[in-house]
Amino acid sequence: MLPDSENQANQFAHIFQINASPGGVPKLPLARGEVTQTGLLGDKQRTTQVHGGPEAALCLYSLERILALQAEGHPIYPGAAGENLTIAGLDWDEVKPGTRLRLGHDALIEVTRYTTPCNSIADAFVDKQISRILQDKHPGWSRVYARVLQPGQIFPGSRVFFE
Repeated sequence: MLPDSENQANQFAHIFQINASPGGVPKLPLARGEVTQTGLLGDKQRTTQVHGGPEAALCLYSLERILALQAEGHPIYPGAAGENLTIAGLDWDEVKPGTRLRLGHDALIEVTRYTTPCNSIADAFVDKQISRILQDKHPGWSRVYARVLQPGQIFPGSRVFFE
């Protein structure tokens, strides 16, 4: 059993993993990240007509949702769904358009919309059922897009706060 101080530290919402790629998925883990007005420095999107831009600068997903999907038998893992930030310990039901999140000490983002899953992430789901994380079909299971209000440095373990 962990000492009380470690148990309490593990209860705080934090960045579990920072993910980027030169284009496409899966996105791979980074040791640190620089959040800019246009997104995560070094991350690229293959289909820029659909992904990226100021209103979809970052894609976020919940570690707890990923673990629950794994328990259902889906081969998803952090970064496989194309998210830039895999967040642990955050009440994902409270993450909706208009929500502002502080990432670490500096970065501030605002959720703009739920994402629509595309076929590029199909390998992360049994029978390629990407609709499993479609907000209209399974409320609360979608990834979200966010705009950057204030850039900053982030690291795995950086705290995440509702603003």
